[in-house]
Amino acid sequence: MSAPTVFVVDDDAAVRDSLTLLLDTSGYHVECFENGEAFLSGGVPGRPGCVLLDLRMGEASGIDVQAELSRSGSLLPVIFLTAHGDIPTTVRAIQGGAVDFLTKPVDPERLIDRIEAALEKNRAAITRGQSTRADRELLGLMTSREIEVLRLAVAGHANKEIARLLGISHRTVEFHRSQILAKSGVKNLLQLAHLVTAKSP
Repeated sequence: MSAPTVFVVDDDAAVRDSLTLLLDTSGYHVECFENGEAFLSGGVPGRPGCVLLDLRMGEASGIDVQAELSRSGSLLPVIFLTAHGDIPTTVRAIQGGAVDFLTKPVDPERLIDRIEAALEKNRAAITRGQSTRADRELLGLMTSREIEVLRLAVAGHANKEIARLLGISHRTVEFHRSQILAKSGVKNLLQLAHLVTAKSP
C-alpha cells in the first residue's frame, strides 16, 4: 500500500499554502487542488489518504464533491473546512459520510487530530476491502456444492447431517470438505466462518 496523502481542495490559494506548510512540517504528504473538478479528474479517489474539502467552491461545491466520491465508491474520508458553516449544511455533510466539519480558522492541533483519525479510518476501510476481495476470490475457486457444504459445516452441521440435507453421500461430503480445505489452505472449516456471509462473485 502506498503512503497516504492528505488532499487539500480549496479555491483560496492562501488557505492551500498555509495548510500545505502546516501539514508538510507535520510529516504528511500533501497534494492541493484549486477546485472540486480538478480533484475529481485527477485520479485521486482510489488512493489512500483523506480529503480536506472546502465547502464553497466554483461549479462543484464541497457537498457535490463529497457526493461524487460516495458514488464512485471512494474510501477517502472527508473533513470539511469552511468559513461558512451552518447547522443544515453540517448535518447534510455528516449524513453524506463526512468524518468532521471544522470552521476556519481551525486550531492546528485539532486539525492534526482529525486527520490522524481520518487516516486510521481509511486504513481500516482499505484492509476490509482487501479482505473482502480475497474472500470473493477464494469463493470463486469453489464449486457451488463446496460453498453449500461450507455454509452448512460452519453452521454446525455434522457430515452425516450435511449429506442428508444435500441428498448426497457421507463420503461425498468428506470429499468436498477436503477440497475446501485444500483450496483455502486452512486446517479447519471454522477458520473460514467469515466466508459464509460473502456473496459468490
